[in-house]
Order: sequence, then structure tokens, then C-alpha cells
Amino acid sequence: MTTSARPISASDSSSAEVRAALAAGWKRHDIWWERLQEQGNRDWEAGRRDRALRGFIRARWLALVLMSRNDPRQATSLANAAFAARVRGAERTAARRYARAIHLWAKVPSRLGTLDLAPRARSSLFHLRMELRHGPTFQSNQRIRHQHFVAEAGESLRALAEGRSPPVTLSARWKGAKPPVFDDARKLLAACLLIRS
Repeated sequence: MTTSARPISASDSSSAEVRAALAAGWKRHDIWWERLQEQGNRDWEAGRRDRALRGFIRARWLALVLMSRNDPRQATSLANAAFAARVRGAERTAARRYARAIHLWAKVPSRLGTLDLAPRARSSLFHLRMELRHGPTFQSNQRIRHQHFVAEAGESLRALAEGRSPPVTLSARWKGAKPPVFDDARKLLAACLLIRS
């Protein structure tokens, strides 16, 4: 497994990204889950299929053991474990996992109002001042954006459960949409965009 997908060790605490995540209140399992899902998607796209499937299963167990049952990442973990089961020919297991993922995902839109959104401006002091001055508008725009991602992920889950190709490949968009800050929105976007199709 590559450095980006292995458990976070004491030596990893020196990386700027890990320090920033921990300082923002993330737990080590939050970082590890994201890394496992990112690496699993990269491995799949690079043709390292067995490695990708093992990563998805590890992420599923991590979510099952260490994350809240209401966490949207539970649904993503189930969906990717369903994908792994389908690839391995276990269609009944895949169908059960997709059905459970869809059930969990149905609860996500009602939680969008509770997201803790950190300021996003990153290009200049001017943009940061504008965001602080017009905070409610920025927050509203962010929530609308998140609603769109949540709806797309729900559509993709339903398509995958039915054995169809989803309308978009969500994981291809993660790199560009990945927030630079470690807040609830990043966890939500990871749940939306790291679904393997």
C-alpha cells in the first residue's frame, strides 16, 4: 500500500496536511478513511483492481468501527464495498450493500443545515474579507452547492444499485472539488465524490 493509503503513524503527524486536519478537529480515522478511498479510486483507474478492492473493504471496516451511523461516509463505504462485491461476482451481497447505502443516503439531505462550514477564500485577503463581510450569502451558496452534490450522489447510488452506469463519474471530480480546509463540508464532499462507479 502506498504512503497515502496506509494507517497514519506517528511519523505522519509531521506532514502539514495531517497537522492541519488534526488542528481542525479531525480524527486520525477521518484522514485515513479519506486516503483509503482516494487511493482505492486511483488504484482502480490505474488497473490495480485487487489493491483497489482491498482498500475499499478496509475503508468500510474503518467506517463501521469508528464512525457514527449517521455519517454520510458510511453510505459511501457501503457503496464501495458493494462495488467490490459485484466485481468479485457476489451480486446478492452487492445488492444488499447498495440497498443499505441508498437507505443511509436518504437521510443526508436533512443534515445539510447542520454542516460546520469553514471560510473558503484562498486567493487573496480581499476575497477573505468579502467572504467574512457577506458570510450568510457565502454559506447559502455553499449549502446549495452541497445539495447538488448530495443529489448527484443519490442518483449515482440508485443507478449503481440497478446495475446501470451513473450519470457522472463522481470520483473523477474529487481532485478539483476537494476543499482546502478540514471541516464538515470536506467530509460530506468526500462522501459524495469518492463513490466508485
